[in-house]
Amino acid sequence: MNYAQLFSRYESKLDEIGEEPESLAYTFRALKQLTLTDFVLLLTKEVTKDDKNLLEMIFQQLALHVPAQYIIGKTNFHGLEFSVDPRVLIPRPETEELVDLILTENNATNLAVLDIGTGSGAIAISLAKAHQNWKVTASDISLDALAVAQENAKQNQIELAFVQSNVWQDIKGQYDIIVSNPPYIARADVEEVGLNVLHSEPHIALFAEEDGLAIYRQIAERAAEFLTEKGKIYLEIGYKQGQQVKDLFQTAFPEKRVRVLKDQFGQDRIVVVDHG
Repeated sequence: MNYAQLFSRYESKLDEIGEEPESLAYTFRALKQLTLTDFVLLLTKEVTKDDKNLLEMIFQQLALHVPAQYIIGKTNFHGLEFSVDPRVLIPRPETEELVDLILTENNATNLAVLDIGTGSGAIAISLAKAHQNWKVTASDISLDALAVAQENAKQNQIELAFVQSNVWQDIKGQYDIIVSNPPYIARADVEEVGLNVLHSEPHIALFAEEDGLAIYRQIAERAAEFLTEKGKIYLEIGYKQGQQVKDLFQTAFPEKRVRVLKDQFGQDRIVVVDHG
């Protein structure tokens, strides 16, 4: 049996159970470090015993709804490589848009930045890598997540501060930028979550009470204590939460401008609090 035939067999089975067939080739190529050309040339060849075992392992993991990035153990985000495993969420492309927006709107040097709910550290590390004179603090309620973020900072040769904190509980100081991509999925929306996300990614980083608004409310209630006079807040939100999150922060900051911005797919995705 050649590679094309074996891939076709496994991909059909993945399609039947609602998993992306393309994940098989993506994972295989990543683990074997094959270029696209190398992979195409391989397809007509006879499958080796080692690769047959590898493909069976990958298929079994994907069939259990384990995301490809967890099988590979890493993912790319904003031009950097991040280790990921079930202790942290896999960074999404929409979050890259949040990072890009912050970098576009803030060119000053020596800014103090706080990332609430840092997870893998994707936001904090990407900002610190782009502006190495910014003082970036990454916080998370999960010690497991902070361990992953610290390893990612080391891998990307970035120094930043890490704090275990439940939102504001152990945060000190004031910040020019406060950013957060908190858990925001409402329990009632569980059916909208993909099986590989639901079965594998940490629920503490996915779901929030109050129809997904609980962490936004906590951030809004005390953000003024930790924000400099001209400080800004950047938040990733669920696509149905734009007006509600805007209202929360407009109430907390009546003197500031609150914007709801759409992502590349035209969905509400980012709320920004600033002076206009």
